[in-house]
Amino acid sequence: MAPDVKIENTYAEAFRSIYAEVLITAKDRFWLEQAVNACTGHASSTIMCDCEAGLDHYLEPEETPDGRIGAVVQFHIPRFIKKRERALEKVLIARLSQNVLTCPTAKVFNHLNSETNFSIGKKIAYFGDGHQFQDTRDNQPVWVIPIMGGEFILSRKFGYSDGIMGGNLWFMGHTQTSAIDAAYTAACAAATTAGVITTFPGGVAASASKAGSQYSFLFASTYEKFCPTLRDKLGDQSGVPDGVTSIMEIIINGHDLETVSQATYNALEATRHLAGLEMITAGNYGGRLGKSFIYLRPELQASSDAA
Repeated sequence: MAPDVKIENTYAEAFRSIYAEVLITAKDRFWLEQAVNACTGHASSTIMCDCEAGLDHYLEPEETPDGRIGAVVQFHIPRFIKKRERALEKVLIARLSQNVLTCPTAKVFNHLNSETNFSIGKKIAYFGDGHQFQDTRDNQPVWVIPIMGGEFILSRKFGYSDGIMGGNLWFMGHTQTSAIDAAYTAACAAATTAGVITTFPGGVAASASKAGSQYSFLFASTYEKFCPTLRDKLGDQSGVPDGVTSIMEIIINGHDLETVSQATYNALEATRHLAGLEMITAGNYGGRLGKSFIYLRPELQASSDAA
């Protein structure tokens, strides 16, 4: 086993979100994955996407209302977005109607019991052009929309609740391959925690960003301090350690801070002995982005607080 990788005594700065969680079912794994991939597309980062979305976990047929294979999917909007409830409702209407209704054999059910909800079913059901109707299917109150492929069935209401976005880890590699392999291993380990998603391609982000830019029309841009190819150009202003040629990041969103923290620690445990890493750290903005901190070395933080 390789020696322990250095884990910086720092924290990932997460922030609050509102999120919805849906259950998609289909006749087989192929069509289920098509629905999941379509409705979570272009949803890596709210920097320029309408939401952050991803697969939480799959369910076996005995775990779903209609006895078919299923997938639980989350959609997150930052709480600091103006009219955030309306933004999340628009996300659900667009993605469930355009990407799930259109997928052969797919159905979609609410998967979040909450006091707050959207009447998404009724709004999407207008596609039925007057032929839509309410029914109870699989012991669920649903709207039924006649379509050329048969029927599309979806829940009448979809709940939403407070969540957490922005948990993160950075993997500083001696080579690009070692950084990618570590980040992917971390993303897979994080995914073993129910209630979280990793939103970037393959769960890995190659382009961590900072808030702001020298260009007035951009509100986020490359984090030049941590770009390995700029180390010589930036000199003392560079944050890239010697020997590091690539830094890969994972982002973790989820139900709450406890769940995202557990996923973070699962990811750290899976990567702390990997060869080819100089250091594991995390991105933060000194509390300017969010107030939910996930300390990578909580035992040191506890000692510091006690002192």
